[in-house]
Amino acid sequence: MNGKLKGIICGVVAAISYGTNPLGALFLYKEGVNASSVLFYRFSLAAIILGILMLVQKTSFKVTKKELGVLACLGLVFGISSLSLFTSFNYLDAGIASSLLFVYPVMVAVIMAIFFKEKISFATVVSICLALGGIALLYKNETGATLSTLGVVLVMISSLSYALYIIIVNKSTMLMSSVKLTFYVLLFCVSTIIIRSFFGEGNHIQLLTTPSMWGWALMLALIPTIVSLILMVIAVHHIGSTPTAIMGALEPLTAVMIGVLVFGEVLTTRVAIGILMILLGVIIIIASKSFKPQMITKKIDDVKRIFLKHFRWKS
Repeated sequence: MNGKLKGIICGVVAAISYGTNPLGALFLYKEGVNASSVLFYRFSLAAIILGILMLVQKTSFKVTKKELGVLACLGLVFGISSLSLFTSFNYLDAGIASSLLFVYPVMVAVIMAIFFKEKISFATVVSICLALGGIALLYKNETGATLSTLGVVLVMISSLSYALYIIIVNKSTMLMSSVKLTFYVLLFCVSTIIIRSFFGEGNHIQLLTTPSMWGWALMLALIPTIVSLILMVIAVHHIGSTPTAIMGALEPLTAVMIGVLVFGEVLTTRVAIGILMILLGVIIIIASKSFKPQMITKKIDDVKRIFLKHFRWKS
């Protein structure tokens, strides 16, 4: 498969998978499980599954000190991102939180432009504007009620942390499989959550007491964690940080679809237009990465060379 096409497919599936986070989290919250516990089981189960997979594949667990430092940094920022997002669900509607989280592609683009001199293309700007406009349509508060300031701050922290995670993955020089990288990231995520559980009331790790609780915890470990993180790493390596981040527009789209299909929410005209704007933004960024003007110019030059060579031979 073409590398860019593979990256695009992985980016799309990773975004959709990550967008299923609220589905498992909200069920566990209803059962009285706190955010620290939800994330502890999510990351722990995912790490165990990946560890078993590495054993089956006979993948070495060995890492260098430099790699361990980068992995620890990745685990810390991803742990902070997840913890702040899941905590925000206590102050904001999960759909609104998921939509606000999408500012991270803007953060990625700005950070890459300022610190790494990456050029922000016109297609990228248009994609971001369309996606953000679509999300504004999806989650604009019709009653004019003010959102929780603490909830918004928590989502912004989550967005910035996730943006840093994507950039670090993109800029790191580590040569290891996505499975191995994700395994160690999850281990450090678990460590971050455990440390957090010792501070503040209501953050202690709770036991899961029913099969359904374990089922939803396993779902969180598999879909928005293992599937999403592994495919996101693959996407970043094939198409870069900014395009992968912009495809994250499919995350709030997934949340909307879950609301409609699972919880019976009404799909209004405004919501439908918002969804179309998000999809258009994603399509534009995919097209801009797949079909570049330089490719057309190169093809024209190739044709010219062949024609001139043939002409000179005839002469």
